[in-house]
Amino acid sequence: MSLRYVVQRHRARRLHYDFRLEIDGALASWAVPKGPTLDPAVRRAAFHVEDHALSYADFEGVIPAGQYGGGDVIVWDFGTWQPGDTDDPAGAVEAGELHLDVYGEKLRGRFALIRTRGGNDAWLLVHKRDEHAVAGWDPEDHPYSVLTGRTNDQVRAGAD
Repeated sequence: MSLRYVVQRHRARRLHYDFRLEIDGALASWAVPKGPTLDPAVRRAAFHVEDHALSYADFEGVIPAGQYGGGDVIVWDFGTWQPGDTDDPAGAVEAGELHLDVYGEKLRGRFALIRTRGGNDAWLLVHKRDEHAVAGWDPEDHPYSVLTGRTNDQVRAGAD
């Protein structure tokens, strides 16, 4: 089972990365303030947010100020994903731990989303130690859209 996966770099009130997984006909979403990484020594905070429609997977543009999520958005990464240890990813999310294999343009390998004791919305996103792991890998070293090659600044300025 291959499902859609997308990460959008989103500059709203604060920069964050929206990590989105196709589950049961929608995009289950986590806001990751420092962005996902291939470094298995790094644990990233992730906050479970509302699901989005599948049609939002390729959105790149500017959400007007004053609207929910107002700011510029690029498609930072996309590809497919597969559940790692389950055939019920929605159930794994509900239970608080989802292992997944990501096949993106920038991100690859085994990741885990793990709900913390801090509540239903607080999670950790980690990359497991595998052949795709890269020590010191920083998403900010890769600021371009995988769809258009543009940066958030270029999207905000309306560049083609």
